[in-house]
Amino acid sequence: MTITRINEFHAREGEGEGLFTLVKSFLPQIEKTAGCRSCKLLRHHQDPNRLVVVEEWDSVEAHQAARQSIPSETMVEAMKLLAAPPTGEYWTV
Repeated sequence: MTITRINEFHAREGEGEGLFTLVKSFLPQIEKTAGCRSCKLLRHHQDPNRLVVVEEWDSVEAHQAARQSIPSETMVEAMKLLAAPPTGEYWTV
């Protein structure tokens, strides 16, 4: 059974483009991780400060292992651009 992970990000006012660029920069690394089937970054059509990453994984464990591939300094930079902590949940069909 595959798992879908939906992650939501809300950038500080005016920081949407910077957050979009930063998140987009680490998606290729995630896509190369074992168990990743797909990864897509979406931007809200009316609010450029709202982003969603939709990921398809072989398992929850594969997703959790992939989180380790994102350098901690990248996460620190992302947190500076956020208006609130990111949220995410696992979904199944």
